[in-house]
Amino acid sequence: MAGGSGVMSRLNPTLIRTIVLLLGFCLAGYILGPPLYWHLAEALGRPSGCDPCVCDCSSQPLISLPQELSNVSSTDCAKRDPEVSEEMDKNFTDLLTEELKLREEESNEAHKKADVALLEAKKLASQYQKEADKCSSGMNTCEETREKAELALSNQKKLSLLWELRAKQSGWKDGRSETR
Repeated sequence: MAGGSGVMSRLNPTLIRTIVLLLGFCLAGYILGPPLYWHLAEALGRPSGCDPCVCDCSSQPLISLPQELSNVSSTDCAKRDPEVSEEMDKNFTDLLTEELKLREEESNEAHKKADVALLEAKKLASQYQKEADKCSSGMNTCEETREKAELALSNQKKLSLLWELRAKQSGWKDGRSETR
């Protein structure tokens, strides 16, 4: 097998291309042929091989039972009897009414839950507002106290300087300045 002495080296590439093209055309003809034939037959006015179907498929059930097994009399009876038909309509109306009532109850419950949640949120907001007011009041008190303390400290410093000045005038010498 070494050296390229296989069957593929003996085949002509042009022959392979021709075979592939021929297979492609056959496949295209197989796929596109029948639809084109029927369209051309309709366009030329030739009648097709079978007659057109005329049926009302919407009135027929999807699954039908054999005649021997079906009880046609009961279904026909229900369709033709106006009392049964009226009773069926009443049942349908009752079902719709019940469904609407259930949805209304669900809506009312959801509304009540939303109201309760809103009330709780308002209570929490009020509580937080009270806490914020307390905090703000405390901050104002602290600020006023700080300002009073600064004023008192300033007055105390002035008074200390005044006493120190009087003491120096009386001959007192500062012990701190000598050690420096």
